[in-house]
Amino acid sequence: MGLSGRLRFISAIERFLRRESTGGILLFGAAVAAMIIANSPLATQYFDVLHVEAGISVGNFHLNLSLGHWINDGLMALFFLLIGLEIKRELLVGELSSPAKAAFPVIGALGGMIVPALIYLGLNLGEGGNPHGFGIPMATDIAFALGFLMLLGNRVPVALKVFLVSLAVIDDLGAIMVIAIGYSSNLDWASLGFAAIIIGGLIALNAGGVKTLMPYMILGLVLWYLVFQSGIHATVAGVILALTIPVRQKISNDVFVDTCRLELDVFGEAEGKRKNILLTSTQQEAVEKIGEAYEHVQNPLLRLEHTLHPISAYLIMPVFALANAGVALGGSGVDLIQPVAWGIMAGLIIGKPLGIIGLTFLISKFGWISKPASCEWRHIIGAGIIGGVGFTMSIFITGLAFTDAGQIDSAKLAVVSASLVAGAAGVFYLWRLPPPTCQLENNENL
Repeated sequence: MGLSGRLRFISAIERFLRRESTGGILLFGAAVAAMIIANSPLATQYFDVLHVEAGISVGNFHLNLSLGHWINDGLMALFFLLIGLEIKRELLVGELSSPAKAAFPVIGALGGMIVPALIYLGLNLGEGGNPHGFGIPMATDIAFALGFLMLLGNRVPVALKVFLVSLAVIDDLGAIMVIAIGYSSNLDWASLGFAAIIIGGLIALNAGGVKTLMPYMILGLVLWYLVFQSGIHATVAGVILALTIPVRQKISNDVFVDTCRLELDVFGEAEGKRKNILLTSTQQEAVEKIGEAYEHVQNPLLRLEHTLHPISAYLIMPVFALANAGVALGGSGVDLIQPVAWGIMAGLIIGKPLGIIGLTFLISKFGWISKPASCEWRHIIGAGIIGGVGFTMSIFITGLAFTDAGQIDSAKLAVVSASLVAGAAGVFYLWRLPPPTCQLENNENL
């Protein structure tokens, strides 16, 4: 990779980390606000608002959902669309694009999903437990986790942050599979059949070279409704849509450069004909053609991802946290001593680091994988601890796993408590380590 390429790579990584960590701070603030409101005189109004119904009616078509369901089934579908885009990008050109690069975070993510689930099941197979919540401690919240990691500044290698992002992306993929397989019921096969036809249409658009995003969005909206009706959680539609979004740009880089040069020449030649401060019609047309070329040279997948990132970080996730993190601590059903809560907390605080660190260390001893060159095992231990921050996806799965209000509230409180403990413990551990002497292949020498 040349100098300019390495600088662009580092700049892209830093922009991503800043956006995710800022989103994590907003997410935490929204969660704290939800807890305060749920235990204040406004608690009744808070919970009542979430049950207010709103809907869409067009002719004979009617869709009415509570505000809470619109957030969890509708707004979160956009979040899952973004997750799907990130997964596709990582698989094609990112840290998961080759077996050599993907092996270490993949093994870490597998350990970080399997061990917490086993710990949860071990504590919930007996009397008083509920094994259906096994998926709750399996996920890592990328924004919340990076928010904790960014508190350390330059005391941790950039490669460790990239590893944590890659691990969280794979975790999200695993969580999506768990949601689709483990938390779907009473399937409507007719709706699934129509959904399959829509998926075929999306694939046909991609295969036909359609680069405009609007047709994909329209079919994606129809797909969301059909998946919602099918009994599979509607957010899965967002992931399916993401996998069909085209990657290739509409025009090549060379065509873009040639177009810009040509139109800039036209713009310059027309400059002498201007009679006032306004552009001439020729100049305006040249600017519009450059703007059109600018749109066409961009990768559709990345364009959509960049559009959704701020919406997700600054709107969707804080709104989700505000709507779902509120737990009335004085409620009769809230109990952190029950097996459900113990399973979640043990899974996130103990199972996550044990699975991530244990499996990667074991497999690396066989020589099948190798850790990032600029990270030491003590850094991986810190990332494993912070991997126990499971906030967003864990709370989301809680709503799918349980129907009992007491278990839902206990599980949410356990998730929030465990995430705070894991994040604080990880920051404390990594803070005590000496800062790295180099960053991402010694980037001060770039």
